[in-house]
Amino acid sequence: MTASAFVSLSFPTVFLELLSLNWKHLSFDMESIEVTASEPAGKDALDSITKAEAVAEMAPTSNEKDIGEIASISEGKTAYSKLSVALMIVFSGLAIGSDGFNASIIGNLSLIFGVLYPDLSTTMYSRLSNAFIIGMIVGMLGFGYISDRLGRKSGAVLTTLILVVGIALSAASSGKDELGMFWMLVISRGIAGVGAGGEYPVSGAGATEATDEESGVRKNRGFIFALIGDLSATFGFVFGGLVPLLLILCFHENEKHYNIVWRLSLALGLIPPISIFWFRYKMAVSTAYRKSAAKKQRIPYWPIFRRYWRPLLGCSLGWFLYNYISYPFGLFASTILTRLNVGSSLTKNMGWGTVINCFYIPGAFIGGLLSDRIGRRRTMALGFFLQAILGFILGGALGSIQSILPLFIILYGIFLTLGEVGPGATIVLTSSESFPTSIRGQCLGLIAAFGKAGAAIGTAVFAPILASFGDVDGGYKGNQAVFLIGSGFAAAGAITSWFIIPDISNRLESEDEAWKEYLREKGYEIQWGDEESKDPAGLRMDGVRS
Repeated sequence: MTASAFVSLSFPTVFLELLSLNWKHLSFDMESIEVTASEPAGKDALDSITKAEAVAEMAPTSNEKDIGEIASISEGKTAYSKLSVALMIVFSGLAIGSDGFNASIIGNLSLIFGVLYPDLSTTMYSRLSNAFIIGMIVGMLGFGYISDRLGRKSGAVLTTLILVVGIALSAASSGKDELGMFWMLVISRGIAGVGAGGEYPVSGAGATEATDEESGVRKNRGFIFALIGDLSATFGFVFGGLVPLLLILCFHENEKHYNIVWRLSLALGLIPPISIFWFRYKMAVSTAYRKSAAKKQRIPYWPIFRRYWRPLLGCSLGWFLYNYISYPFGLFASTILTRLNVGSSLTKNMGWGTVINCFYIPGAFIGGLLSDRIGRRRTMALGFFLQAILGFILGGALGSIQSILPLFIILYGIFLTLGEVGPGATIVLTSSESFPTSIRGQCLGLIAAFGKAGAAIGTAVFAPILASFGDVDGGYKGNQAVFLIGSGFAAAGAITSWFIIPDISNRLESEDEAWKEYLREKGYEIQWGDEESKDPAGLRMDGVRS
């Protein structure tokens, strides 16, 4: 079984098992019940949706203590399916993991390209890295709008299709000469990036709303999100190094087959998005979106910036700084080791690079647990601060540390772990929770685009910084420079997280109601809700949120 196939098969199983063991509220039974819908509790229950437009509305009563039921109102009757919530969470995680794989794999394939195409310029290497990131920025901005206006489901289906097309074209890249082939690869990677970037507002908003369906899941949202977001992307990064390494070993490190290796490595990235396409096509609409979407009217941007300027600024800066550090240090791990360990084989350097990327994994668990206990903002600031301290130590004492390769690898790995403990585990969730449902996709997409701009700038300057020092002192000066610069950005991230990002409620409905009231006070009349989108029978999750 290939590494990517292993991810696509085992991750949902493991995640479902975690849910069933740790949260009794998610029992995954397919049993249905029928109840007669009551009359609305009052004007607030329907907000600005008229009785003629709403089929029915249910309001929680005083004796509904943590019942955790997910209700569907259809022609006066209610059905529930907790499986809808679980599937939405699991497949959002798998989609983000797929994006991590497709984003990270190019860093390891660059080592193969260096063997196959020794005359390839550093400019083309930068284009290969940045094409995917620039495509992601376009996808984040575009699909943020699409997910709010057309719905999370429409956005999820479109992003998957675009990602599949982009990956297929990348694996099949060709041209009259090497330059032509690489230009096709650059363009194809950009197309794949559009699909991958769209996953952030679509999956981020959708999974946040799915975890708001009941209090038993809501109170553990930080840990759940760390698993579906950060841990999934981390596994994607790890397998982005492991897959080409295993393929090289399968071909006995024969350079004649490296052309097959890089194409097959890219093609295997098709497995996760294809495997989840049907489930995304059948996904249900969340309670939050059904009650608080604004599909028929465009909300003016000025009230958004007036009310939410602080989380927009804080989360954008935090994500920018996090990606400026994490992307280049993850993508170029093998390159850094090559400079420190001149003469080692390609497989050895790729193997050590993969080992370093494995250090991302514990950060997701630690950060997720901390975010539910001390809060998102404090967790993010703590991770940034500790990463900055270790980075300055690494940069300052690199001359002594790099001579002991295992010690350098461990400290390098912990440096990456601390980044995941802080912003890695919290930035997507914080960016999603900070905004109401009607604008969540657009705000999350805008913030994520700023984050990926940090990744693009980081990867663009990282290689030139290393190259500018050449192999002076065995690569010491270049490596020292990138660690010191990265640590400075981590310190800036700690300051941003602590002083700009606000503390927020984890109950999405509270912010939805506050946002509606704010717009009413400003004189805006918005028709809220989405009763037009149809869901598969038994898979709706519209109605009661406990």
